[in-house]
Amino acid sequence: MVLGAAVYNRRAMPQQLILDPIGYLRSPLADKFEAARQPSAAAGTAAQIELLPGRHFEFALADLGQWELLWIIFWFHLNEGWRPKVLPPRSTSGRKGVFATRSPHRPNPIGLSVVRLERIDGLTLHIRDSDILDGTPILDIKPYIAYSDAHPEAGSGWLENADPLQAYAVRFEPLADEQASWVETHTGLALRERIQSTLTLGPEPHPYRRIRNLGEWMQLAVKEWRVRFTVAGRDVHVHEIYSGFKAAQLANGDEPRQPHRDFNARWPR
Repeated sequence: MVLGAAVYNRRAMPQQLILDPIGYLRSPLADKFEAARQPSAAAGTAAQIELLPGRHFEFALADLGQWELLWIIFWFHLNEGWRPKVLPPRSTSGRKGVFATRSPHRPNPIGLSVVRLERIDGLTLHIRDSDILDGTPILDIKPYIAYSDAHPEAGSGWLENADPLQAYAVRFEPLADEQASWVETHTGLALRERIQSTLTLGPEPHPYRRIRNLGEWMQLAVKEWRVRFTVAGRDVHVHEIYSGFKAAQLANGDEPRQPHRDFNARWPR
């Protein structure tokens, strides 16, 4: 009788579930290549969650300001399709089942992130440490409760046993260090942190990293910037940063590309 009831209930379930976003996220992270590969790489990134008006969400936000950390449940709106097995950035022993990974390409593209709440202004939540892309539909918000949500004794699955991965040491040569500081000052892009978080995992070309082997050099792409580096053992030496735009692309005077023109004037190639 119990089994029959379970089968009956499954058949009675709807074939599709309809989800309505409660709001949308606004962030300087505009495309998938800008998303942090590790949560620590998103530290300090500011964003806003703008809840939709006319749905009584101002009452739903009552008492939320007392929490420091929040769970954000969202929809990977830029992802299409999925595969049963994927190659995670930290895998050194081949593909893994998608349910054993944090891949954003899933049967239902639902994401889960912990962010730091700074303040609430009306229907806008100001948050930090966000790795969520601009325009992402937000499905739900829940408080992060340390005593029930944190489990320090939990294992690390295949990351712990099957894929011991020694981090690479990323070292900036004087020119690259000066150029990275210039880009950060003039564009607000945390370029040095992005370079370190990517290359620490490994300098080899990989489907989830924008790394190319140019023969004598290796190249990493971070947004529209390019990074040239070499590898010696477990050390990655970052030698130079340059614009990813060609001269013809910078000749039309588009204002968003002005930092690249200024950069090239300072460090002509």
